[in-house]
Amino acid sequence: MNDCLFWGENKYPILIKNESDSIKKPIQFKFENENEKQIKQISTSLYSIIFLFENGKALEYINGKDSNQNPSKIQIKNIQKVTVDYENEAILTIEGNVFAKGYYINQEKLNQFINISSLIEDTNDKIIQDVVSNAHSIYLLTSNQNAYGIGSNQSCQLGFDSKTLEYTEKPILMMKNVSKIFSGNSSQFIFLLNSNQELFGCGNNNHGQLGLGKSREETKIQKLTKIQNIPKGKIIDIQCGVIHSIMLIENQNPKRKFYSCGYYQYNGLGKNENTYEFTEIKSPLFENDDNILEISCGNTHNLILTTNGKLIVFGTNYYGKLGTGDTEYQKIPIQIELPKLRFNENIYNYHLSCGYNNSFLYYSPSFSNLEEDSIKLFRRKEFCDISFKTENGEIIEAHKLILKYRLNQNQNENQIEKLQEIISKKSIKESNQIFEMIYSNRIINPKLYSEIKEIINSNEKIEETMKRIYLNENEKEKDFIIERKEKQYKFPKLILIMRSELYRGMFLSVTEDKSNKVTDYSELSNKSFQLFEYWIYSNQIKEGIQITKEIIDEFKIGIDYFQLNQTNPNLFDLLINKFNNQN
Repeated sequence: MNDCLFWGENKYPILIKNESDSIKKPIQFKFENENEKQIKQISTSLYSIIFLFENGKALEYINGKDSNQNPSKIQIKNIQKVTVDYENEAILTIEGNVFAKGYYINQEKLNQFINISSLIEDTNDKIIQDVVSNAHSIYLLTSNQNAYGIGSNQSCQLGFDSKTLEYTEKPILMMKNVSKIFSGNSSQFIFLLNSNQELFGCGNNNHGQLGLGKSREETKIQKLTKIQNIPKGKIIDIQCGVIHSIMLIENQNPKRKFYSCGYYQYNGLGKNENTYEFTEIKSPLFENDDNILEISCGNTHNLILTTNGKLIVFGTNYYGKLGTGDTEYQKIPIQIELPKLRFNENIYNYHLSCGYNNSFLYYSPSFSNLEEDSIKLFRRKEFCDISFKTENGEIIEAHKLILKYRLNQNQNENQIEKLQEIISKKSIKESNQIFEMIYSNRIINPKLYSEIKEIINSNEKIEETMKRIYLNENEKEKDFIIERKEKQYKFPKLILIMRSELYRGMFLSVTEDKSNKVTDYSELSNKSFQLFEYWIYSNQIKEGIQITKEIIDEFKIGIDYFQLNQTNPNLFDLLINKFNNQN
């Protein structure tokens, strides 16, 4: 089962049955009557919680006083991101569409999702790259870097005078040249960051939460206004509460620093007065060898996760949402104890999610390091054996074996030729983005993805293609030898790095990779190694082999030795289940 810890308010909705309304310390959360799921994202607000999974499906818990309440499945396919607020929900799909429902989206049919991205008048802006929500509004970032808003404008959070525009059921253009949108599920204000790292904000500013300075004390900032005196460095993230904001900045060290502004009384800004500009929060908990990984903000509470595995909290503590074991307000950051985590060594794969009065810490492997390292590896000249030419004649080199299982190899169509035709009409920048999407199997540019999605394999088809490679591999493409007990097994390096941290590190650690074999696998029996070999390609357990306790014991050693990337599905759990079924 996945690692997912929950604490705080346990009602409206009831998330963990047979527990109190107030869970004051982190406890394990499990999905009842569901198969094992790999969580990708959690979005939580006052009345609802959505769990998004790696397979693009989502479960929704909604406001309900019934103790027998069960989650419902969201009937939208290929979900990439979810976001919830007080009254609205929004779903971003892989194709770049946003479906939303709620009071300010469709007042006549509150529970019906509609495609709000299709309501954008500019036909060039209909592919959405990101979606963000706050208390009563939803914001869309298009593939052309334009920001749109829809929903309530009662606090001018859409960047217009609320007297002339109270709300809108149609997305309206707020700003162009936007790189990121920041807000919070309980806030009524918004930040927009442009490509020059200039920050703009509008909306509720009744306690200085926009960081505009003490001279700007208007309750509502009607127009997008540039935020002055931003701390030096790259803005990594901004999280927004009801009456405060927190900011994560990375400078050249690359030590990250933490800043806040807004109302001090409830949120623990580290001062005994309101902070009208973003001011650094200092704490001895941020050690020299420690760095901030992620921040999250609820209505009046805050969580910080560090590279040393610390969970640091501060702010109000209604229902125990800080996880300290009590309900006492914490003005300055403190560290809380966590149950032992199953993947504790991979702290980079843990993520935070704050709701109005609850909190989550969950394991969600983004595989970003694997993707980035794979791209580096696939760019190395010794692996490139095919060339593509852009519209301006620049050459991009690629690896046939990558394309062999990343592209949809239809017997009647040559997808490589189709790819060449697409590349021939693109700039070098767009072409590189296309290849990065092919290499990493993730969406970098939704607009470009829409052009290549028909020739790219889905996740499921990639696994089947890898299995076919295992069964029909050309010996010339097997460029790495594993020796054990005087017998040799050949693998493509490409396949090994996709499955094993050991080999990924090995192949990327040298400038010129002259090594082509590794020995000493004597601790694995022949049957165990056959299982390993088949799983490397197929991500499945080989049929026809009796799973014994000895094989399971060997795999405890083998999984650690090979450093197998064996989540989703978990190889060891599959072996245990098969062993139990046999007996």
